[in-house]
Amino acid sequence: MNNSSTKPIKTDIVLVDIINFSKLTTPQQAEIITFLTKSYSKMIKTMLSNSNLAANKLILGNVSTGDGFYTILNPRLKGFGAILGLSFNHFSELIAKKYPYFEGIRIAVHYGEILGFKDILAQDNYIGKGLNDCARYLELKEFSISTVIISKEAYQQFERFLIRYKHYDALLLKHELKRSQTYSFFDKHENKREGVMIWLRKGGIINPPDMNFNSLLH
Repeated sequence: MNNSSTKPIKTDIVLVDIINFSKLTTPQQAEIITFLTKSYSKMIKTMLSNSNLAANKLILGNVSTGDGFYTILNPRLKGFGAILGLSFNHFSELIAKKYPYFEGIRIAVHYGEILGFKDILAQDNYIGKGLNDCARYLELKEFSISTVIISKEAYQQFERFLIRYKHYDALLLKHELKRSQTYSFFDKHENKREGVMIWLRKGGIINPPDMNFNSLLH
């Protein structure tokens, strides 16, 4: 799919960041990023299969950050980014069991603007203010491992998603979804940010709606 476009789009952006990645040795970095990528790919393939979705109906693309990656969702599933972030958090526990030196991942979700383009290798890639804004939420000092920080904008989309797909309320209740108070902070550029931390007391992989908008949930 050619993602190059002169017209920006707004959608959910999920950022996964490996804690203290730069402090690891080169072999350790390779082990972690390889295992994380394989685990992520396997989880996405399972979600697509369970929900009868083509890959581009869920995800427009991924952007590597070196110590993690951005996942850019298809705008038709805006609001699902918060749930995808919670699912990412679930398999981080599996990584910790396999690699004792792994300290965990931090996950931020933002609803913002991105633009597709062709990079120097003629591969689809993305830029945009939405990516930069998403990264700023990892600067929240109160951030706790096993939580997902979502921006005010992403949280609004999350709430709208739950209105559209009411059966997700029951599923999240089953997994004991918890929400924090609203946090306000200033990022390194002195811009005020507002966000909410969410987490599941009972982790799990939560599938997106299927093509008929009937969820196949795991």
